[in-house]
Amino acid sequence: MVLTTQRKAIIEELKKLKTHPTADQFYEVMRRKTPKISIASVYRNLEVLSSAGMIAKLEVSGTQNRFDGDISMHYHLKCSKCGGFVDFSPKGSKTLSKSLDKVKELNMNIDNFNIVFNGLCDKCK
Repeated sequence: MVLTTQRKAIIEELKKLKTHPTADQFYEVMRRKTPKISIASVYRNLEVLSSAGMIAKLEVSGTQNRFDGDISMHYHLKCSKCGGFVDFSPKGSKTLSKSLDKVKELNMNIDNFNIVFNGLCDKCK
């Protein structure tokens, strides 16, 4: 995969966002910065970048895919009222992360995980 100027711009913009946008939402963000960008380019590049592990794709059944510029292993909260996604650090998350390390005992490696908690975001409480 070639890291083009457009792909670099997509990564940079996505890293600035904490909203975990859908491809359509992200297209609107990019269009304000680069008016001539096409929606097809945004969709294609989000897929290429997520496949390459340079951004994260949140695939949760019943929702549109969301994208995250933070590729570190972390958790998300899906608001059951507004449908938004936010980064989430539940109590005991260090214990959960340590339990994932136990998978190594099974001679398996975890490259990535996607744990989504459901609840209410700060705005909807």
